[in-house]
Amino acid sequence: MIDEMDVDSIVEYFRGKSILITGSTGFLGKVLVEKILRVQPDVKKLFLLIRASDVESAKLRIQNEVIEREIFQVLKEKHGVGFNNFVKEKIFPLVGDIMDEDFGLDTAKLREVSKDIDIIVNGAATTKFYERYDVAFYVNVLGAKHVCAFARKCTKLKMLLHVSTAYVVGEQEGLIAEKPFFMGETLRAGTHLDIGSELNLIKETRRELRDGGSTEKDEMKVMKKLGLKRAKNFGWPNTYVFTKAMGEMMMGLLRGDFPVVIIRPSIITSTLKEPLPGWMEGIRTVDTVIMGYANQTLSSFLGNLDSILDMIPGDMVVNAMMAALLAHSNDQQGQIIYNVTSSLSNPATSSLVIDSMHRYFFENPPCKGNGERIRLKNMRIFSTLTQLRLYMAIKYKLPLEMLRLVSITLCGIFSECYNKLSRKYRFVMRLMELYAPYSLFKGCFEDTNLEKLRMTMRKDDQINNGAYYFDFDPRSINWVDYFYGVHIPGVLKYCI
Repeated sequence: MIDEMDVDSIVEYFRGKSILITGSTGFLGKVLVEKILRVQPDVKKLFLLIRASDVESAKLRIQNEVIEREIFQVLKEKHGVGFNNFVKEKIFPLVGDIMDEDFGLDTAKLREVSKDIDIIVNGAATTKFYERYDVAFYVNVLGAKHVCAFARKCTKLKMLLHVSTAYVVGEQEGLIAEKPFFMGETLRAGTHLDIGSELNLIKETRRELRDGGSTEKDEMKVMKKLGLKRAKNFGWPNTYVFTKAMGEMMMGLLRGDFPVVIIRPSIITSTLKEPLPGWMEGIRTVDTVIMGYANQTLSSFLGNLDSILDMIPGDMVVNAMMAALLAHSNDQQGQIIYNVTSSLSNPATSSLVIDSMHRYFFENPPCKGNGERIRLKNMRIFSTLTQLRLYMAIKYKLPLEMLRLVSITLCGIFSECYNKLSRKYRFVMRLMELYAPYSLFKGCFEDTNLEKLRMTMRKDDQINNGAYYFDFDPRSINWVDYFYGVHIPGVLKYCI
């Protein structure tokens, strides 16, 4: 790691660089692409790996799913009428798929691109907790393998940065260090993980299903259950974090003679400052509670009000990524992990989030489509799954069972109503159980490496130099002000 850097040196580092970014159509990918283009217009090329049938389709996806988003508003205003030409000069779609070897590129394209790339940022992932096992494995595990193989073919590569998640550690408690996973390591004593065997299991299961004439819907159900079963067998709570942990193992095993940085953010929330405070896409763990409360479709939730909810704004994650790229650009080789988290340096409790939410909607009552104000009731919070299940059984499941019996007695007259309410009940219960490892998380993430990275920033330049922010210190966040004044308004503005 370099001894000292400042905002200007970070910005200058990206001048003339060609960067391959996977996952650019995702939330974090957009924040990264926009920030690089805004702070360093002299970046050489941004290769965006896009799944598409051809280059024109890829360009259309980039246009619709990336540069037309609100986050590029500031950049558009900066360049005015020249914005479209600027984007065409800097962004190059690379038609391919991370699930394929060499991303599915032909020999000529592979040779051309591999000579040009200085940096690879692998942000592609499927983040669904209850994803099909085959899909999650091919993207999060084999995808990491293919990125490493591609990276070794890039003759001038200086750095590979891989975006993981802090929750690859499962449901550990206490202080959790920034340490790597080794191949075959698991979170459950007495088990050993063989990634090759997991791939064979997936292939064999799919073959049996298709030979047996299973429908696509049946296959999806089986593959989802298989992922959850395999994850729990080895000590992980869901398919997402299990496959992300395996992806890290691949990175550690297959990295070449170039430095590898693994970024592990916790729950990523809306942007704090740049380029638009509160910008975000997609409903995440915390936002499910906010939206459910605003619509009064979620009357209860699982969480210990005194527990720490580890969150980090999206722009802080990107700032840390860009600083880490510069800091390790001269390393000969090796791997370093950064927990980009807040629970140690500036913890926010679940009660802070819930109280901010209650206060915001009390002072800014939400309305129905017809303009009528929604009558709000405070959300009921349960500290254990057992308490929640008991409450839900008495309040909802028992009346549902009575409705089912009445419907049977009356020749199915209420069957449609029962099926609809039953689906809602099962959805809420599955949601609670999937989120339980996060809402009841008892660990605290050590951020020693991130603190060292912050210490390399000049003291008078850690927050901004008047033009750009590169703040990635969670201690600068006032969580009450952020949730009330930035995040909740952002969720309502950009996610509805």
